[in-house]
Amino acid sequence: MKALKPEVRPNYADRMRAMTNQNGKRLFPCPVCMEPREVRQTKKDKPYITCDPCGIQVFVRGPAGIAAFNRLVERANQDGLWNKLSEMEEHYRLKCPECGTRFWIESELIETSIFDGSVKGFRCPKKDCEAIVKWESEK
Repeated sequence: MKALKPEVRPNYADRMRAMTNQNGKRLFPCPVCMEPREVRQTKKDKPYITCDPCGIQVFVRGPAGIAAFNRLVERANQDGLWNKLSEMEEHYRLKCPECGTRFWIESELIETSIFDGSVKGFRCPKKDCEAIVKWESEK
């Protein structure tokens, strides 16, 4: 089975540890980019996260939702969430060599060989970028 060659960069676990060691704040991954984001509280004591690069805000409403979200945040370190996200990123997130766009691999982006049907790589999803990120096996 072929796997993608991981890009060399600090993994989620290392980034999360560095962030919590610096400020001791609660973190949770952005649902779009998966980067660790600070969990904040509204005036009415409800948790939320914002991710400025993605332009999203996630607000948790209702007592049951708030309790479940708080358990997820507290268990993130204990259950190795950051290590799991790091492993996923190494295998399934690519960076376009042409435009630098980072993206998760999707079946719609697969580029195959017209000769034998083998996977050549993944097309960059950015409009007007026609680069192919090669599918390489680890040695």
